[in-house]
Amino acid sequence: MKKIIRSLLFTLSAITMGGCSGIRHSQGGQFMPTDVARTMNPNDIAIPYGYKIEMVASGLTFPTAMAFDENGGAYVIEAGSSSGDVAWEPKLLRIEDGKATLVATGSRNGPWTGLTYFKGKFYVAEGGKSEGGKILQIAPTGEIKVLLDQLPSLGDHTTNGLVIINNYIYFGQGTATNSGIAGEDNAQFGWLRRRPEFHDIPCRDIILTGINYQSDNVLTDNVGDKANTGAFQSYNTPTQPGQLISGSLPCSGSIMRIPIEGGPVELVAWGFRNPSGLAVYDRKLYATENGFDNRGSRPVEEAADVLWEVKPSVWYGWPDFSSGKPVSQDQEFKKQGNKNVESLLQSYPNTPPLPLAILGVHSSPNGLDFSHSDKFGFVGDAFVAEFGNMAIPVGKVRSPEGYKVVRVNMSNGVDEDFATNKGKRNGPASGLKNQGLERPISVRFDTAGENLYIVDYGIVKMSDLGPKPLEKTGVIWKISKPK
Repeated sequence: MKKIIRSLLFTLSAITMGGCSGIRHSQGGQFMPTDVARTMNPNDIAIPYGYKIEMVASGLTFPTAMAFDENGGAYVIEAGSSSGDVAWEPKLLRIEDGKATLVATGSRNGPWTGLTYFKGKFYVAEGGKSEGGKILQIAPTGEIKVLLDQLPSLGDHTTNGLVIINNYIYFGQGTATNSGIAGEDNAQFGWLRRRPEFHDIPCRDIILTGINYQSDNVLTDNVGDKANTGAFQSYNTPTQPGQLISGSLPCSGSIMRIPIEGGPVELVAWGFRNPSGLAVYDRKLYATENGFDNRGSRPVEEAADVLWEVKPSVWYGWPDFSSGKPVSQDQEFKKQGNKNVESLLQSYPNTPPLPLAILGVHSSPNGLDFSHSDKFGFVGDAFVAEFGNMAIPVGKVRSPEGYKVVRVNMSNGVDEDFATNKGKRNGPASGLKNQGLERPISVRFDTAGENLYIVDYGIVKMSDLGPKPLEKTGVIWKISKPK
């Protein structure tokens, strides 16, 4: 089973969606019947007093991001890829009067996870579940130019959302594994058997503690065969204490950049698990990150999803820290009944910073944007789309997390619900039996900053066999503040 976008992502593995997906039911997942059809009613969505929400477009298949041109024209990308064996061609569409018109069609190397518009051209982050991640430039007439390829996106997480700063394209790159160790969970997601040599790549030189993890060898049919695997190594490759792993670019768990017309890749920051959404405000770069799952050979319990300010050359802690705290020392990260999580690195490039905001565990924050107009309000605050937890072996959640848009007060880091389904329980509309939000995956203010658009991925049906997204259930919503 292939994995979902805790980076945007996932394929629902690759989008990452929040970048976490999986193979079986969890405490927080919503089980859905097989005959679900989607209807929409904005009145089922709770928003602050004085605001209005309406549906702009529907019938989309796996939409993931929006952008606006200089004339205010609205565009959306459809991912093309999702969980299981779904691998269609991704698309760039123009949305006008509720109808979608095709602009460009990509190859079956999705999912397309990020979109921006700059000086007459579109720029797309291509997840790369079959050939590796890419950064694409698309002309308004539909011609596609590859600016960068062969990004390390063949594992759990993909190449994610992008922004442009000073004629550079900044993009996120997720990790190959959950916590640094290739293992049985990666075989269940599918990629380990296809590419057993694949593993995480550090951006700079690191020194390992030499901790190895033993498991049943999933790549052989011999009963009793064991695999012994160390950090940043191919499956069944052990490490030694003090072993040097050389850094290289492109690398895993990082934010990188290239010139606007292509060129050498440069490191911006690293030590992320899955930086799934990027945004710029007041000349600062921000990113959402999807935290560890409770799975694999090195499970980490109760790891929060977070919002970071991204500073150049800083290491943000993966695989030994979560939200700025060491996973080897804090009891909250210890799986119940097991010993503490062991450190993989012997020394650290720097002390990881603390996040600007700590979001819900497995809420899967993805796309984000900042209010920049008094006509909408909350100027300077971040709005974050939370895709919601998946039916995955990530550990128990007290209740379904995500399925909404939250506003983060940037003065104190506190997040509050901004658009969420009405009712006593949280969850997707199909699980609550209403007609509101399903899976918000990104948000985008229009050029004037007067309207906030929500990209709603659509219905993701859950079963013991894993997640199954339903085509043509994606929606674009618009929130405005009438005068």
